[in-house]
Amino acid sequence: MALTIDFSGVDGTMLAVVGGKAANLGELTRAGFPVPPGFCVTTDAYRAVAEAGELASTTPENARRTLLETPVPQEIRDAIGTAYRALGDNVPVAVRSSATAEDLPFASFAGQQDTFLNVVGEDAVVDAVRRCWASLWTDRAVSYRETNGIDHTTTYLAVVVQQMVQSAISGVMFTANPVTGKRDQVVIDASSGLGEAVVSGAVNPDHFVVDGSDIVEKRLGDKRFLIRSLPGGGTEHVEVGENGDPCLTDGQIHALAVLGRKVQQHYGAPQDTEWAIDADGDLHLTQARPITTLFPLPDNADGDVHVYFCFSLAQGLERPITPMGRAVFREIAKSALEIVIGDPASKSYVEAGDRIFLDVTKVLRSKVGREFVTRLLGVMEARSAEVLRGLFDDPRFAITTSSPAPAVKRVLRLARRFHVPVTAVKALANPEKAVRTALLMEREVLEKSASLSIEQALRQCVVPMLPKLAPTALIGFAMLGLVGKVVRTKPGELQTVLRGLPNNITTEMDMAMWDVAQQIRRDPAALERFRAGGRPAVLEDFLARWGHRAVAEIDLGLPRWSDDPAHVAGVVRNFLLLDGDQAHPDVVFARGAAEAEAMIETLARRARGRGWLVRFALRRTRMLAGLREYPKYLVITLFGTLRKRIAEIGAQLAADGRLDAGDDVFFLDFEEMRSARGDLREIVAARREVYDRELRRRHIPRVLLSDGTEPEAVHHGVPADGDLVGTPASAGTVTGVARVVMDPVGAHLEPGEILVAPSTDPGWTPLFLTAGGLVMEMGGANSHGAVVAREYGIPAVVGVREAVTRIKTGERITVDGSTGAVIAADSPVRVSQDLLDA
Repeated sequence: MALTIDFSGVDGTMLAVVGGKAANLGELTRAGFPVPPGFCVTTDAYRAVAEAGELASTTPENARRTLLETPVPQEIRDAIGTAYRALGDNVPVAVRSSATAEDLPFASFAGQQDTFLNVVGEDAVVDAVRRCWASLWTDRAVSYRETNGIDHTTTYLAVVVQQMVQSAISGVMFTANPVTGKRDQVVIDASSGLGEAVVSGAVNPDHFVVDGSDIVEKRLGDKRFLIRSLPGGGTEHVEVGENGDPCLTDGQIHALAVLGRKVQQHYGAPQDTEWAIDADGDLHLTQARPITTLFPLPDNADGDVHVYFCFSLAQGLERPITPMGRAVFREIAKSALEIVIGDPASKSYVEAGDRIFLDVTKVLRSKVGREFVTRLLGVMEARSAEVLRGLFDDPRFAITTSSPAPAVKRVLRLARRFHVPVTAVKALANPEKAVRTALLMEREVLEKSASLSIEQALRQCVVPMLPKLAPTALIGFAMLGLVGKVVRTKPGELQTVLRGLPNNITTEMDMAMWDVAQQIRRDPAALERFRAGGRPAVLEDFLARWGHRAVAEIDLGLPRWSDDPAHVAGVVRNFLLLDGDQAHPDVVFARGAAEAEAMIETLARRARGRGWLVRFALRRTRMLAGLREYPKYLVITLFGTLRKRIAEIGAQLAADGRLDAGDDVFFLDFEEMRSARGDLREIVAARREVYDRELRRRHIPRVLLSDGTEPEAVHHGVPADGDLVGTPASAGTVTGVARVVMDPVGAHLEPGEILVAPSTDPGWTPLFLTAGGLVMEMGGANSHGAVVAREYGIPAVVGVREAVTRIKTGERITVDGSTGAVIAADSPVRVSQDLLDA
């Protein structure tokens, strides 16, 4: 049992013995980097003093007290003393934690355990080691482990003892830009004295950015404070006053960048490093660890810079998609790419961070492509459209195809292949028949898929189905747009026409859930059973009809409501709290429909001689626009039947001992699911680990460049003077209490509260029935949430940047769905969508 190991004897494979920090320092030492000498007090020493399992079962405070009060065994004291003396006579050292869950690719643990600087003497070093051990159980370290899903009972602490660099200048260096994500930029923060001043944030340092061989940014801090060593041990904070000169020369900046890139090359990934320059000008590397916040890049490099649009985020899905869910979309993408561009092997579909991206580089280089995609996203996911527009002036994405001819030919070919003009004309001439024809497609899709393999069903029953349905709904919205040209309208008037739309399958589902609550309310026995956690017959009936739906339902790998009805039960409980007929969703829906009919007459009268045209157009809008939700409903219905088939295969694999549980099949792809290879559990375990890690990722880029840059982090748009601004989605103004909801499952919304969410899909919409208003970070004026909000007549603003972080639960806000403003209730300032258009 080794109690101490010199850095020269440590490498990156020894995480369990020396912890993350020491493993990296040993790896760098052996690779020849300028690392100050030192040694590691191993986790065996920690285990000899404390049993992690026992400490994990008590409070953090008791765990710390136990470690501080337990005597350090003489054997460990002697080992530390011997290793310390080998560094020299009373050499000043830094004593720092090195936990086995630290400096990892997904969790840095930066600052979570304690560091002690300029420690002098054997007794002082032993005491500092003991205090490092205790810092494993600080409240902040315990909370950080819990947040990152790290088991306390499997975490041990080694301690790094490293010769101090009495630095003249020190700081931190990232070998990729941690803010914008750009991989070929080196970012350096520097200040005089010891690096702790920069690391801890105690000083406003100089900031330098190196791009390639150029220093592209120099931002000087005031550097009012520095930390320096005291003779005999310890440190002091010294106020030195404002210093307007850079603390690094250009030569030192370039030398640091060269060192950083060498470290990155050694590890094969961007690194977060700490460094110091001593009084003689020598450069030292005191730490390196992976940058944990960078979003992974798609593996699609060809030397060109690519633009990736996050499809799954635009669909309202912040969470990662299961391996089976992504396998499903790969099949759908093959079909779409074959139909649209004739190339099923195109690399336009890519994956990163367990999420789906689309390569839109060629689209941005086409004049027609730019116009089409940004207009489409303008009504589906407005923030993404804004970010893409910000790339129009980037010379790397300059237009190379100006002629509309290729796009027109492709559109005409597709329209002819799928009889789009005929479908559109029929919908215009006889909307009632068009609706009946559309609603018959559910049976057609299910019957056809039953005779196909899972992959064939995905290729033949999804994308080819859309052109049969989309023209019918689009005619409804086209008629709405026509009226906007024919008659002058005020803000919100056309949106009023879309309230209480018939033929909307999502509304039908929500109302069915409302009916469940009313029937349970009227039946005392059913109510008692429901409150006891049971499922009354009316709830079972609902699940039989709608159980194939779910929150985040585009991921086939996630359970449906029929698998886990907890969300449905929670919404029903919420409905049971409603009092007063005017708050009842069916009353609200009917009132919205009446307001829509009244608005049609108002606009028709305003149009005078063209009133007949307004009535003709808007009657078709009312009849057809609700079908906008139907294509997705058909896809999800198909997913429900295919999921059952996949689950049957999973059950058999579990019965054969190849999986631990049947649901593990959703962490395989189709080929693996059917393969003859034996045990599949190792594959599942590895993928679950990655998936769980991605679940904890807090930021997903809407748009990502292949060099790592997140354009949204570079181009922030026009500031809104304190108010939040987004896209108007449902007219009206409401002031109420905000409720920030990150996951609808189990969420409770008091009647009249304003729902603030990162995004929504149909699984969220039952919450709209009791909401007073809606604010969404994602989405556009024609996204699912916007459509349903309009139908329920609740004011809504979508595409609001940082809504869930800047708005707090309990805060009173005003939502103006006509102008796109979200205003603190006591704020006198109103900012509208016009700012974004400026």
